[in-house]
Amino acid sequence: MNNISDEHIIQQILKGNQELFTIIIQRYEQLVYSMGMRFFKNHDDASDFTQEVFVKVYGNLYSYKGMASFKTWMMKVGYNHAVNKNAQMQNRNTDEYHDTIADTSEPLNIFMKNELGELLEQAINALPPAYKVCIDLYFYAGLPFKEISAITGYPVNTIKSYVFRAKQHLRDALKGTIAEDYHEM
Repeated sequence: MNNISDEHIIQQILKGNQELFTIIIQRYEQLVYSMGMRFFKNHDDASDFTQEVFVKVYGNLYSYKGMASFKTWMMKVGYNHAVNKNAQMQNRNTDEYHDTIADTSEPLNIFMKNELGELLEQAINALPPAYKVCIDLYFYAGLPFKEISAITGYPVNTIKSYVFRAKQHLRDALKGTIAEDYHEM
């Protein structure tokens, strides 16, 4: 089933073969979950977000017209849902920060990862919203500029500019911290 295109699977689902949607979930669950982690910062909210996105995608398959790749269309559905959900959460003042750090036996490594993660997260959160979105989709979701453009509606050259400027802002924000030695931007 790995060699069958998303578009073919979607056509079959729309013809009544709903169980094929599990293939779509298997292909993109980690990508959608990663987007959820970037927006919501904790496993429970990211998992809820992932389920909600797939419910939305399934419920709106009929509106997929093939103008962009299915992956791009689905990520746009996820992005829009994340933006709306994040706005609702901020309105209720329920935004919490939960950092997930890989287990390691060295206390110094734990401290360094926590410290680096917090510094980077603070620097990213201080970016203008448009820069933050482009950085998240480019570095964390691993999407090319063209797909980011399809998701956000920003022109490709604007996205390139935002990513470049965001990297400059992050370098400046991390200058003089322990993160300065570890950046690879």
